[in-house]
Amino acid sequence: MKKTLLLLALCFAANVYQAHACTNFLVGKNATADGSTIISYAADSYSFYGFLRYRSEEDHQPGEMRKVVCWDDGKPLMEIPQAPHTYTVVGNMNQHQLTIGETTWGGQELANKTGIDYGSLIYIALERCKTAREAIQCMTDLVAQYGYCSGGESFSIADPNEVWLMDMIGNGADNTGAVWVAVRIPDDCISAHANQSRITFLPVKEKTKKSGNAIVTKDGNWMWHKDVIQLARDKGYFSGKDAEFQFNQAYNPFDFGGLYICEARVWAMMRKFDKNLDIYKDYATGKTFLATGGKETGDPMPLYIRPDHKVTLADVRACMRDQYEGTDIAITEGIDAGPWHSKLRHGSLGFKLDSVQYWYERPVATQQTAWSFIAQMRGYANDRARGIFWFGVDDAATTLYIPMYCTINEAPECMREGNGDLYTYSPTSAWWAWNRVANWAYTKYSYMRQDIAKLQTAWEDKFDSQIALIDSQVANLNDAEARAFLTRYSCTQANEATAAWNELFNYLMVKYLDGQIRKEENGQFLRNEWGEPTSPNRPAYPEEWLRLISPGIWHE
Repeated sequence: MKKTLLLLALCFAANVYQAHACTNFLVGKNATADGSTIISYAADSYSFYGFLRYRSEEDHQPGEMRKVVCWDDGKPLMEIPQAPHTYTVVGNMNQHQLTIGETTWGGQELANKTGIDYGSLIYIALERCKTAREAIQCMTDLVAQYGYCSGGESFSIADPNEVWLMDMIGNGADNTGAVWVAVRIPDDCISAHANQSRITFLPVKEKTKKSGNAIVTKDGNWMWHKDVIQLARDKGYFSGKDAEFQFNQAYNPFDFGGLYICEARVWAMMRKFDKNLDIYKDYATGKTFLATGGKETGDPMPLYIRPDHKVTLADVRACMRDQYEGTDIAITEGIDAGPWHSKLRHGSLGFKLDSVQYWYERPVATQQTAWSFIAQMRGYANDRARGIFWFGVDDAATTLYIPMYCTINEAPECMREGNGDLYTYSPTSAWWAWNRVANWAYTKYSYMRQDIAKLQTAWEDKFDSQIALIDSQVANLNDAEARAFLTRYSCTQANEATAAWNELFNYLMVKYLDGQIRKEENGQFLRNEWGEPTSPNRPAYPEEWLRLISPGIWHE
């Protein structure tokens, strides 16, 4: 039986992993089955509420200002001049299919005292930019001018043609700006990141040119701030030759948490596309780190790989729902999972008992997810249909990814900002509907997850079968008609799916009431010949669980 990981006399600063433990998966256009680029993102925070952010495109007058409010806590930061024109933003995708996700890693304490936070950088860039390269330029220009007040961050930045990964960290509390490095993921490759900087060596020996504050390689596939190495030297993070410099070792050196809590998620996703990556298991789970007393981590996983098959939308859904199934760190196994194989863990990522530190697994799919997405940027599709922002709320393992087209005119009522919040229950809110199902499911997870999976599959199969038809219908419409059609479709699917999940909760409540399982036949709960409910099944604890608890139970 799998045991909770035991860690002796090694601790790490868990606050970053607790507060902003997000996950991104990135796929180049030649690595996907349909030629789209894909990035996914889970916004994992106990303080976030799951709604679909929506901003319509607008023209702005000279002198108009944009408020910058910290995405994490709502604190007003500053005002900056508004752009003359801003684009429609649906979640984290704009009308030109530009999409940006992130994961926080904190790293060295270099945040500016004042500046723009990481979340605002994302949404300002989405409002103003059409391509990934424009977004990188916009984001780095903004922090150079106004400062960067967040910790270290990895950004996934993609358009229909290119997928980029950018790592950024501030240049010191008393300074204004940030250092950063950005790499284009090759079109035939995949990558991932999960709250740990993963960019290592920079190609400093290649031919480069300077563009403003940036150094750009001749092929244009790498960019970095001109002071990224020098700042590390000045701060004492690095002392070697330029060719020996590794970004993550300088600004976000590995500790046990950066491996077991973060890199293990990357390993779990990428190994689905290359079983040879199993050789990195000891590295990714921190086993090598522990064996060497924290002196070595083992050989790091590659930043990106060529998958052994073309990546489908279903593959990415599976990545986002991963709970380490099929490995010996599956969170649904072991005594800490209880008799019904629950993924729910109470408290933080670990606990200390008798001066010994223990750590739970932290999979991609986690209960504190507020919302997640799979952004499908379809360069081949009709311009009016464009990108699809597959959006889901709450735990990715039990959510439904619903298609939100990037040109819609409004957010669905069930996902509208202001329809409920973290402290306000709303019966029409998607977030509350999915939370009700998931939280009830955690009580008998091995059973209820099967019921949920059936409904997920039915709905997502329906969505997948409709996309080509929608493309053909939109092709015959003008821009305004297309937007109206896609708005009706996206909103209808979201609202009807929310209603279906509310019905699912009712069904699960009846079926598993008081720990029992009501008998069914052909989708109906069984009644006797006089119309009364039949006796339920009363599943006992599994034998392995009975053996664990039997010493403490009275016996003859």
